[in-house]
Amino acid sequence: MILQALYEYYQRKAANTEGKIAPEGWEWKEIPFLVVIDKEGKFLRINDTRQINGNKKRANVFLVPQGEKRTTGIKPFLLWDNIEYALGANPRNRKDVHERFDAFKKRILNAKINHCDIKAIVKFLDSQPSDQIKKSNSSSESWKEMLESNPFVSFKIEGSDFQTICDVLPKEKKEFSIDENVQKSICSVTGEISNIARLHSSIKGVRGTNTQGASIVSFNLPAFNSYGKKQSYNSPVSEKVAFAYSTALNMLLGKDSQNKISIADTTVLFWSQKQSEKYDFEADFRWYFKTDKADPEKGVKAVKNLYEALHSGKLPLDEGNRFYVLGLAPNSARISVRFWKTGAIRDFAEKIKQHFEDFEMKLEHNEPEYQRYMPLLKILSATAFDYKMDNVPPNLAGQVVVSILEGTPYPQTLLQQCIRRIRAEQQVTRVRAAILKAYINRFNKFYKKPEKEVLMSLDRSNINTAYRLGRLFAVLEKIQEEANPKINATIRDRFYGAVSATPITVFPQLLKLKNHHLAKLNPGRKVNFEKEIGEIFDALKDDLPSHLTLDEQARFAVGYYHERQDYFTKKDKQ
Repeated sequence: MILQALYEYYQRKAANTEGKIAPEGWEWKEIPFLVVIDKEGKFLRINDTRQINGNKKRANVFLVPQGEKRTTGIKPFLLWDNIEYALGANPRNRKDVHERFDAFKKRILNAKINHCDIKAIVKFLDSQPSDQIKKSNSSSESWKEMLESNPFVSFKIEGSDFQTICDVLPKEKKEFSIDENVQKSICSVTGEISNIARLHSSIKGVRGTNTQGASIVSFNLPAFNSYGKKQSYNSPVSEKVAFAYSTALNMLLGKDSQNKISIADTTVLFWSQKQSEKYDFEADFRWYFKTDKADPEKGVKAVKNLYEALHSGKLPLDEGNRFYVLGLAPNSARISVRFWKTGAIRDFAEKIKQHFEDFEMKLEHNEPEYQRYMPLLKILSATAFDYKMDNVPPNLAGQVVVSILEGTPYPQTLLQQCIRRIRAEQQVTRVRAAILKAYINRFNKFYKKPEKEVLMSLDRSNINTAYRLGRLFAVLEKIQEEANPKINATIRDRFYGAVSATPITVFPQLLKLKNHHLAKLNPGRKVNFEKEIGEIFDALKDDLPSHLTLDEQARFAVGYYHERQDYFTKKDKQ
């Protein structure tokens, strides 16, 4: 199903003349250096294609014949490769560099391309190319850098209209493959009898995998084989489909791709089956989960577009246009599929809208409007030490994404992590309160628990004991702060962990202490606080509980946050 969806995505992009996707047998590759020669095969100079992009240099991208997957042995690419293969240089002191260079030249000759530019390349390669470059003073700095990094290079003929020598080749599919062990069978994706790919191209761009790429379809040990079949013949996919799905996947994972999000250890890819005419859900999808630092309001705009599309009918119930979400994670030399979700765009839109409603929390008094909707990265970082995504527990990001897309309860790990960080830092932020609120409400709705919904701001009608105790703790802290304006540490810093877990051991002492603080306040303020405490205790029918469960600690934290923020909210005189 995954390969079929990726194959269809490639066909869609290939049919679009404006889409920059490689034709069959080709790939887009960053080539940092071009070796420029004349039509007689003599070296002229080295062109550095790299340009400043932010703080780094980034090479230009060129269309080149697709490279063979290199595991073991010598496999040269056609008309481009690293300088060991393409120029016979030996920056890493390899013993087989001559064999690599000879194989590169032989690959060009075996392609039997009758063009004068190809003949010039062959002449150049037969005339000690690395020695010619060494003797050139104008290219000494570039050559020194090339020896240090062993980059990919290609060739250019001076005076030619082609960007690289690769443009000489016809763009239609040619048999450039050097794999002689091709087998025919029924492709499991198309159902056609065709040449089966023995090795699939490497997939690059999944966070945490090797820079050379990893495999999503791979069999390399006898334990994985069956019926005497070896390697990818165990999963018969035609060369055409293998090229299409790997090209589409590498395009989605590209550096400039707008169809990927990195969330902790999970790389999330998304795409639609066909382009929508009324509302581009695919373009806004990534901003539901991350923030654009250059334009912080982009996320709010995306969510507002979603609400408007749902309410205005721009997202009709169209089962003919599917939407796909693929979660990938590193797994040694392979890529693990963390999750795979597919469905109608409207179904995904409604689930995401419900997620934002579950997490909605009243803005604090000094927060800008664009922070109203919380992207997933902000939510997860709030549960991690030092707010770093690297400290988010493995699998948690993928589990939360699945909960959002399926409309199921959020994972209990999210609740545990949030409460753990609150107790460690004694700090209940708006994001953490929203996490606890969303977890409680979604759990109760899903399992149809007859409990009162936790609101986005102070709810005086909520008689839950843990919620009321959280409110009470916030009132006692406020009394202490007003009685001692220059205090450095409040009761929250000393007692939050204990009072949220075992209220009976702490609250009696705090209630005695508040009488001492009230005596320092003016009579009017003292009466207001006593009324607030009385209102809270009116709903506490039972004695103070000896301990609070994890869910009750969540309600305690939300009650504390609501009461605390209410002091900074302007009250209507009415």
